[in-house]
Amino acid sequence: MAVLITGAGGMVGSHMAEMMTREGIEVIGTYYKPTVDMCELSKDIKMIECDVRYPNNIGRIIKRYMPDQVYHLAAQSYPTVSWDKPYETMDINIGGTIAVFETIKEIRERYPQYDPVVVVACSSAEYGQTLEEMADGKVEENAQLKPLHPYGVSKVGQDLLAYQYFVNDGIRTIRARIFNTTGTRKRNDVTSDFTKRAIEQLYENKENPVLSVGNIGTERAIMDVKDLIAALRALAEKGKAGDVYNISSEKVYKISDIIRMIEKELKIKFQLHVDKKLLRPTDERIIVGDVEKLKRETGWEQQVGLEQTVKEMLEYWKCKYKRQEA
Repeated sequence: MAVLITGAGGMVGSHMAEMMTREGIEVIGTYYKPTVDMCELSKDIKMIECDVRYPNNIGRIIKRYMPDQVYHLAAQSYPTVSWDKPYETMDINIGGTIAVFETIKEIRERYPQYDPVVVVACSSAEYGQTLEEMADGKVEENAQLKPLHPYGVSKVGQDLLAYQYFVNDGIRTIRARIFNTTGTRKRNDVTSDFTKRAIEQLYENKENPVLSVGNIGTERAIMDVKDLIAALRALAEKGKAGDVYNISSEKVYKISDIIRMIEKELKIKFQLHVDKKLLRPTDERIIVGDVEKLKRETGWEQQVGLEQTVKEMLEYWKCKYKRQEA
């Protein structure tokens, strides 16, 4: 079996590529302006630089390897960036998705037996305002899509494109609406920021460690990247073609819980400093995706607790810090 992972230079794609390669699966990964340190990835992974905005680029790769499974993860994935770069966000997320499917259509005209499954990484951002309007904050797949920023709109576009390519062209698409996920190599989320700053304090200010925080009373459903990858792979094998699935943590944590986990692991006590820059006028409600459909149809279960994730992220930042100091 050959597997194509677009966006393998990102947090999720890089871990998926490594995992599958270790299992002996032929993995082809694409990257462009990677968000992870490519030096950390195994040299055994076949990585190809590819800007998915240009159809010929991704087209050549799919035509050469004709993968059995495609995990389309390549994206401009930051909502804040999408406000500054809406054209680029749409071009990458929507245009790149069209390029993948049009190539598969073209191949199937010549080789009708070619029948890959394409798992498209969609987002909880598609629900947008609907999440704010819900009574219990737990959203099902049939909830109305009301995105609140260009990134969310672009993900709705990906989602609906995948559906129409299934309906009109018979391409086996699976739409995965992904909720809050973290893990090693993650950037710019609360768990990543806290663990990184904690390691810096451990080595630079161990006698009086200080951790800058915002509102630590808020709660978040946070999923480990390994659980996300397990869900994506389960969908490729057992998901219903043309359908959509939430992938979300069912466990909710207070932000203060993350701090306690870090303190316990490092055996230190932080002095907390409230940084006004980290405070928001309003904080998002708890966002949890209903994953009963995913569990029922694939047998997926969340396996990794946040304590394990925090431990692994601390070790990751510790190794990076030591390498920088060497």
